[in-house]
Amino acid sequence: MISLSRRVTLASALVLTVFIGLTALALEQAFEQSARSAMRERLFAQLYLVMAAAEVSDSGMLMMPGHLAEARLELPGSGLYARISKPSGEVRWHSPSALGLELPPHPANAGEHESFSRLSINDGDYFLAALGVEWETIDGNVPLNFSVMEDSASFTQQMSRYRRTLWGWLGAMALLSLLALLGALAWGLRPLRTVAAEVSAIESGTQQRLERNYPRELQRLTDNINTLLRHERAQQERYKNALGDLAHSLKTPLAVLHGLTEGQSEHSRSLREQIARMDNIVQYRLQRAATAGRRALAPPLALRPTLERLLASLRKVYRDKGVEVELALQPGVVFHGDEGDLMELLGNLLDNAFKWSAGTVRISAQGGRDGLRLTVEDDGPGIDEAHAAAVLQRGVRLDEETPGHGIGLPIVREIVAAYGGRLVITRAELGGAALHLHLPNG
Repeated sequence: MISLSRRVTLASALVLTVFIGLTALALEQAFEQSARSAMRERLFAQLYLVMAAAEVSDSGMLMMPGHLAEARLELPGSGLYARISKPSGEVRWHSPSALGLELPPHPANAGEHESFSRLSINDGDYFLAALGVEWETIDGNVPLNFSVMEDSASFTQQMSRYRRTLWGWLGAMALLSLLALLGALAWGLRPLRTVAAEVSAIESGTQQRLERNYPRELQRLTDNINTLLRHERAQQERYKNALGDLAHSLKTPLAVLHGLTEGQSEHSRSLREQIARMDNIVQYRLQRAATAGRRALAPPLALRPTLERLLASLRKVYRDKGVEVELALQPGVVFHGDEGDLMELLGNLLDNAFKWSAGTVRISAQGGRDGLRLTVEDDGPGIDEAHAAAVLQRGVRLDEETPGHGIGLPIVREIVAAYGGRLVITRAELGGAALHLHLPNG
């Protein structure tokens, strides 16, 4: 899903584009109507000047002066043309500028009313103003049609210049508006970016809570996050303390019971077996309950320091075996979760590898966007594919003579499941067992 700022920016740009386009269209239409109105007034002004210059004798003879007030009407091809004709279409006079040009007929709807239109003649575009009059003379009225036509090239150029200017200014305004909008958006969304930065700081372990002051729209959210973090830490601490108290409370009674079963009678052996089973169940349930699972906003834990502490302890425990450890850890690989879970996970895996190895244990780990991938291998007898699922069940042991309770790998399975991960057992390249773990980041 695209970011909030990008969505707002795209929506604003779309709205701004539509607004600028509609504004440009409205202004262009208004300017064109104004320009057409100005053209109409100019042409009728020329028409009335031609009418003022015309004279009609009593016999109906039309007389025009040798020179007209408008110089363009005297120049051929100037783009401004005038004509006087009878209703029958007979041309009584045309301006010298119309020499060699066939002017259109007088509009049928002109009559005694002003007529203004735009038309095409011989691949040219023109504006035409026309008016029909009844010229009064002593012998009677003489009907005459007056027409003035002008090339629309100047009008088209004027509209082109206006469009260029209009779109230039509107484009500059749109760009400035968009920049101002982006600035306002960056300023308005700054608290959200600050929240994200503080959450990242909490995840990295550099701070424990959201500490900045936020706008009231975000204040309730940030307060709830801080409350959630505080309650989660307190609950986790109470949970661990309760488990510790429970383990301590059960340890003494079980030890007393075990001390009361000395002897080699069948009854004593049966009682010791049941006490060992009770101890096994208690240890398994305590370890399972102690699995914290993934916590919100938990800082990542470096894998190497924890691994090296456990290896130092195991080398002392298994000093007589002289186990050689091969490490292949990606630099900076981390675990996203509870430190106790990591200790329990690595402790059981490494203890199992040291216990069954003939002399070599190999540990490899890689981290990435998809999470942590950890593999622990040994050169021991290995685990058959048929028994791979069984050893992950509580209390199942493939070798009853080897000390243990059969709860190490089931605890690993429970921890991996709590983090939404996956545990696979295969045959290692060293010849023994290879346990592959994948723990996603989120």
